[in-house]
Amino acid sequence: MAARLTDGLDLLLWRHAEAADASATLADRDRPLTARGEKQAKAVARWLRRRQPESLTILVSPALRCRQTALALQPAFAVDERLAPGAAAADLLAACGTVGGAVLLVGHQPTLGQLAALLLAGGEADWSVKKGGLWWFGRRAGEVQLRAVINPDLL
Repeated sequence: MAARLTDGLDLLLWRHAEAADASATLADRDRPLTARGEKQAKAVARWLRRRQPESLTILVSPALRCRQTALALQPAFAVDERLAPGAAAADLLAACGTVGGAVLLVGHQPTLGQLAALLLAGGEADWSVKKGGLWWFGRRAGEVQLRAVINPDLL
């Protein structure tokens, strides 16, 4: 499957920050960010706020940890079931397919890593996006470019 990004589109992949472990009383979708995760989300949001494209659409997994990560950047975002845990890379591409300008997807591993591999290497692979990490892709003159990789612990 070839990655299909429109020329001029920026696609930002942001993995949710560190979250509480799942337990018998806490469903996976209800896991909140830890204190460290909140710090990670705020650090990446601060970096992104200074650099984000003017027109940015934010699509977020329905999982609490993803919504909390996105809230660190801004309160206006759309929750999209296609980004839920267990999604496929094709689901993420479909979610941003009709948006122009720039799209920020806040989601999960392994899907974000698989999409990153698809975009850069032309095929899905199990690449790792660090918790709270941000990968920024652009497409210019028919070529997908990796513009930035941000590790929240280094900000």
